[in-house]
Amino acid sequence: MERESARYGIVGVGMMGREHMINLAHLRSEGAIVTCVADPHPSSLQLALDLARSLDAPPLVVFSGHQQLLDSGLCDVVVVSSPNMTHFEILMDIINHQKPHHILVEKPLCTTVENCRKVINAAKQRPDIIVQVGLEYRYMPPVSKLINIVKSGTLGHIKMVAIREHRFPFLVKVDNWNRFNVNTGGTLVEKCCHFFDLMRLFAAANPVRVMASGSIDVNHKDEVYDGKVPDIIDNAYVIVEFDNGSRGMLDLCMFAEGSKNEQEISVVGDIGKGEAFVPESIVRVGLRSEGRTGVKTEIANDERIKYDGLHHGSSYLEHLNFLSVIKGEGIGAPAVSLIDGLLSVAMGVAAQLSIEKGHFVTIQEILED
Repeated sequence: MERESARYGIVGVGMMGREHMINLAHLRSEGAIVTCVADPHPSSLQLALDLARSLDAPPLVVFSGHQQLLDSGLCDVVVVSSPNMTHFEILMDIINHQKPHHILVEKPLCTTVENCRKVINAAKQRPDIIVQVGLEYRYMPPVSKLINIVKSGTLGHIKMVAIREHRFPFLVKVDNWNRFNVNTGGTLVEKCCHFFDLMRLFAAANPVRVMASGSIDVNHKDEVYDGKVPDIIDNAYVIVEFDNGSRGMLDLCMFAEGSKNEQEISVVGDIGKGEAFVPESIVRVGLRSEGRTGVKTEIANDERIKYDGLHHGSSYLEHLNFLSVIKGEGIGAPAVSLIDGLLSVAMGVAAQLSIEKGHFVTIQEILED
């Protein structure tokens, strides 16, 4: 029996917007229906229409602008998957619209801490709206399993969190918007807010100061757009100190296609160590008392996932969770709050500034700025 429906509009139907369309199509039996989309690029709108037909989805209404979509009355939930630098204006328009629309906004929340704060303050005036930030790496089955292991106390008090992402370069996006810091917020905001969010979860603490070293060494150096060479870094090391004494470390390389895993996460407590590997979907746990021979390896699966997609099923689970929240099915608040979104951006901004200045940057100075 089909459940009560939730009507979705999607703002921005580039690669990630169309990925959301596919995930929501797999949630049709749960009541999710994509009724309309908005995008200023006719080619993207046509791809969305073609995709909707291929998914045997209900007829899709298309708009060139998000304001038209909001005024149409065709949706109750809006997914914001437009370029990073457009998030702030679009979010403020949705929040301030007289008709309430629940919001799932892709990461990063905004490209600056100041704009994140403005969104948070505006959302406080709209208790009738639920806003969730799309930090979906939390939902990847091996990562989710490791989060639960850490929360269970199996590893003891967490002291160190190390995250390695060795991957391919940034993909080509519409108008090449993701080639410049002014549009993305910088690589450590655009891409790595995911990992700073996970560090906070594993450490169960808030960041105090950040030290980073990074540069653009291999990718995009021979590209030119409107006379400008891309300035996004393609590799970095980042150290984060937390208010409970634990530390996090990010090792990012975006010219490492020759890697077995794209993400490797290590969490070490005073009792044991846990690891998660993506896309192998493996979790390893070992206790100090049992040594190397006692390390156990498990495959992490989630049988609820109906579509793996671009992020190993995490976007599907993110939508499943958010749908439960907006339908009031026993979950009172979004899994990833606006404060989570703000702090993940603040950590990325601090890391970008640390590279520029060559010294530790405190989170307090970033939040105060």
